[in-house]
Amino acid sequence: MSITDSDILYNNANGSAATQQTQAESMLTQGACILVVAPADSKVASAIVDKAKAKHVPVVSYDRLIANKDVTAYVSFQGQDVGKLQGDYIAKHYQQYVKNNGTNNTVIINGAQTDNNAILFKQGLHTSLDPLFQNNTLKNVYEQFTDWTGPVAQKDMQAALSRTGNKVAIAYVANDNMADSVIAALKTVHLDKKVLVTGQDAAQVAITNILNGEQAMTVYKPYSKEAQDAAKVVAAISKGDDVKTIATDTSTEPTSGASVPSILEAPIAVDITNVKDTIIKDNFYTKDQVCKGVPAGAGGVC
Repeated sequence: MSITDSDILYNNANGSAATQQTQAESMLTQGACILVVAPADSKVASAIVDKAKAKHVPVVSYDRLIANKDVTAYVSFQGQDVGKLQGDYIAKHYQQYVKNNGTNNTVIINGAQTDNNAILFKQGLHTSLDPLFQNNTLKNVYEQFTDWTGPVAQKDMQAALSRTGNKVAIAYVANDNMADSVIAALKTVHLDKKVLVTGQDAAQVAITNILNGEQAMTVYKPYSKEAQDAAKVVAAISKGDDVKTIATDTSTEPTSGASVPSILEAPIAVDITNVKDTIIKDNFYTKDQVCKGVPAGAGGVC
């Protein structure tokens, strides 16, 4: 069976798990034979898989792994590698920030605990940083899960600054939206551009912040490759092929320990030294998009 554009039903829940469930149920009623779901909430989306299974409809979990043993396949990026790239960057560059700030205090602002990706990012991060925490090279003074939103991340950063008397050298932040809000909190105490701030997603604001010196790095995930992988999985299912024949990896479903056939792309660490050769080269953003308010020549881009 070949799939054309007219065969595709599309909905965007705009981050609402309840809306997503209603949309999925509507698609099943309309006769959807394969669901590709980027779960707004990994646990809540389990109900979508259950309803799909009842209609013998396979579900491909996209970007985040749905917490349900009956997920047919998973397409995303290497989650632990995202956190490890962030942690490795800190491990390589912390010295100047510790020296300049006169402290080794490190703040960790994770994603949402309901998101399996956030758990994987945290695991990868600690793989890199725990040896530095254990030998007191760095000091983990504040660590918290969030809901992935900027306002919550900003409040966490403010709490960490209050706890430490504004003595912070490193701010691990799980994604770029939150990192931008953390930078706002640092500005209020005149620590912007002085603290190593991480991020993830290669958001446009993050690339500008990196070129401006306010954010140290982000993690770039070429989403076109992820989408192409999802298309491969859907094509295989539609032809009746076993997805295990095209899977390049497996992922462990967190509630049951079930092994889910997966295609997981490699993420890429980006800082000011390689913005030009990654983000700009891939036309992820243009020079005009990222260079507003940035000094001429920054990163060989502006």
